[in-house]
Amino acid sequence: MLAILTILLFGLSAMAWLGSSRWRKTRHRNRVLASPFPKAWRAILKRRLPFFHALPADLQLQLKRHIQVFLAEKHFVGCDGLQITDEIRVTIAAQACLLLLNRKTDFYPKLRQILVYPDAFIVDSQRQDPAGLISEQRNVLAGESWEHGQVILSWKNTLEGAANPHDGNNVVIHEFAHQLDQEDGYANGAPILQRRQDYRSWSSVFNQAFNELVHDAAMGKPSLFDYYGATNPAEFFAVVTEVFFEKPAALNLEHPALYRELSHFYQVDPINWR
Repeated sequence: MLAILTILLFGLSAMAWLGSSRWRKTRHRNRVLASPFPKAWRAILKRRLPFFHALPADLQLQLKRHIQVFLAEKHFVGCDGLQITDEIRVTIAAQACLLLLNRKTDFYPKLRQILVYPDAFIVDSQRQDPAGLISEQRNVLAGESWEHGQVILSWKNTLEGAANPHDGNNVVIHEFAHQLDQEDGYANGAPILQRRQDYRSWSSVFNQAFNELVHDAAMGKPSLFDYYGATNPAEFFAVVTEVFFEKPAALNLEHPALYRELSHFYQVDPINWR
C-alpha cells in the first residue's frame, strides 16, 4: 500500500512540475511577445533576407514574432574567433523560423545551442564498412544538426543561402529540417505529422521520390534535387525542404504529389509568395 501511495504521489508531483513548467514557458513567451520587434532587427531582415519581402503581411508578422521567441530561448556560440552579433542571430533565426509558420510549434524544443563558424568547418568522424573495418574521415561541412540539441552552421554559407532565395540551396533550412525530423528521437525522413493516417501517404510519396533520386544520382541524370539527398531518407527530406521553400513552382511541376505532402506538413503554399 505504501509503495502504491509513493508511486501515486510521485506521478502527481511529476504532472504538477510539467504543468508549472509549461505555464512558466508560456508566461515567458508572452512577456517576450509583449515587446515590439526591434527596429534594428527589421533593418537586418530587409538587408539580409530577400525572401521576407515576398511573404504575405500576416506571415511577415508571424515570422517576426517567432524570431522574438526563438532568440529569447536559443543560445548562440561563436567558434574560431567569430563574435556573435544580432546580425548573425536574426539572419539565422529568420530562416529557421520560416519552417514553423502556420504550424503548432514549440520552437525546436530539443535545440539548446547554435554554434556558428566563420566559414566551412572540419568534422572528424569514423566510418565502418560492411566488413567491419573502421576508418577515420575528415569532412568539410557548411552545417550539421545533432540529435542532442545543437545545430552547427557556417556564417559564410548562411549568408550565401539567404542572399539567393531561389537557388534551392539553403544550409539553415536544411539543418533545421533535420531538427524537425529529429523531434521524435532520430532522423529518418519522417517528421512528426499532424495525423496518424498521414504517414501512409507520406511514406508512399517520399519513398518513390527518394528512389527516383537514388537512380538519377547513380545514372548521372539531371535532377531538381541535389544528389546529396540520395544519401538516405533523412538527407532527402532536408534537401526537398530546401527546394520546397526556394523552388516551389518547379517542385510542384515536376513532383506535384511531393509538393502536396510538404505543403500539408509545413502548412504553407510558397508558390503564392512569388
